[in-house]
Order: sequence, then structure tokens, then C-alpha cells
Amino acid sequence: MLYYRQKVLLSLLKALGGKVLSTDFQKYIFMFTMLCEKDKSYDFVPYRYGCYSFQASMDKNKLIEKGYLKNVPGWELIKLNLNYVKELKKGDDKKVSMFVDRYGSKQGKSLIQHVYRNYPYYAINSVIAKEHLSSVELEKIKLARPTKRRNSSFATIGYEGGSVESYLNKLIENDVRMLVDVRKNPISRKYGFSKRTLSSLLGKVGIEYSHIPELGIESAERKELKTQQDYNRLFDKYEKTILKTQTKALEGLFNLYKEKKRIAITCFEKEHCQCHRSRVANAIESISKGEVITQHL
Repeated sequence: MLYYRQKVLLSLLKALGGKVLSTDFQKYIFMFTMLCEKDKSYDFVPYRYGCYSFQASMDKNKLIEKGYLKNVPGWELIKLNLNYVKELKKGDDKKVSMFVDRYGSKQGKSLIQHVYRNYPYYAINSVIAKEHLSSVELEKIKLARPTKRRNSSFATIGYEGGSVESYLNKLIENDVRMLVDVRKNPISRKYGFSKRTLSSLLGKVGIEYSHIPELGIESAERKELKTQQDYNRLFDKYEKTILKTQTKALEGLFNLYKEKKRIAITCFEKEHCQCHRSRVANAIESISKGEVITQHL
């Protein structure tokens, strides 16, 4: 059983000849999602060689396990005779064909240049941009880079409903330098958000990770929450029974803010009013005596 996004990968790879270099294929996937998909199969972050999807890389490993791809550095189909495109929705097969007809001849340097010139944000962390672009083009990439901010910022962010790449982009765009996980048990069935993986991915884009489980809330407590009033009652209890006893942990979080200047605390829920991180933020505002004004990303 394959996810639809994996069927898109296989169809695109087949249309490109069945064998593509890793750096090229990431750019093909990126361009296809940007130009041909309303609901994008993958999101991307600015990485060492330009646009990069950690989810696509993970899907490659899954497709190797399932016997669709060879276990080699690039992307290479095992069975070239299979008609992968027939598994796509009506119209998507034509999109793959039209995309490859238009862009399939671009490889290596020409492909890198095309992506960097048209999507400069995704080249801001590239280690090869200087080898491929003019000084004028490099200046455009510099202007696309989110501004390093001198002021301090304390933010909150939830990962519900989004990809790990879109989540990382929010942090990058807001110049967050450290993410502090306030989940009691930082595990997730959603790719990218369990502690070890999240910490690793953050490091790849230059953001530090810290975990303060003492500020977490038991997952069992979150069951049967249907209305905002249910959430409010739970968080009122959380303030009285947990936050009240975690002075040291709160002080540690405040000290991280003072040291790193721009940090964000994270948990699952998209809306901060339905997450205990909002109460943690309130506590930090109180400790700071007006210095901290929370931003909800």
C-alpha cells in the first residue's frame, strides 16, 4: 500500500527515465509541487544544496524497503516496465508528462540555476550558490534571506496539521534560534516530530533544541476535550497543580530566553488557546515582569 505522494514520486521518476541524481530529483519534485499541484505532495526547506524535503527522503527509504527503488545514492527504479502513472488521479498523469516535456532536459547546473533564480528563498543556505550564480543573482538570494533580528522574542508554535518542513520554515522566517519542547512525552506518529528526529532536523537548519518535560501535561488528561471551556478547565487545573510546583523549570526556560534571545516553545495543538503552552507563556510573561510579550506563530 503506497501513499499517493509516493505514487507521484514513482511516476515522476519513471517519466524522467527511471534514474536521477538525488540533488536533481529533489529539485524536480520541488518544481512539480510548485507548478503542478494545488495540494502539494511535499513541502521543502532551504538546505545545503537548495530546496529539500525531509519527507521525500524518508519516502525514498520506504520505497527501497518495499522493493520499488534500488538502494543506491541517487533515485533509481527497480522495475522500469511498470506503468506507475496509471495509479494517479485523472489529470495528474498529464501533468507529469507535460512537466517532464518542459523541464526534463534541465539537469545539474542548468536545473540548479533555474530553481535558485526563480525561488531564491530556497537557496539561502546553499553551499554551492556561488559556483552557479552571478553576483546580481546572489544578491537576490541575500535579499530573500529572513532578517536576523536583534530584538528578543518569545514565541509559541504547534505542529498540528502541517508538515515538518512548513513548521521549520516558520521558525526560520521568524529567526527562532532555539526550540523548547514542552511536551511531557515528545513522541509523535507524524513524521519529524518525535524528539530525536525533531532535534536532528532542527540542527540541520541551524536551530537548537531543548526539552523541558517538567512543563508537560499528561496525554490522558487531554481526552474528551470538546469545547474551549473543556480546555480552559483543564489548563486551570494544570496551572494550579503543575505550573505552581515547577518554579525551577520555568526559571530555566526564562534563562534560555535571556541567553538565546529568540526562542519558541512547542507542543501539538495548532491553536495556542487549546494547548497548555499558552499557560506556560503566561507564566513566563509574569516572571519577566513585562519584558516578554508572547508571539503565537
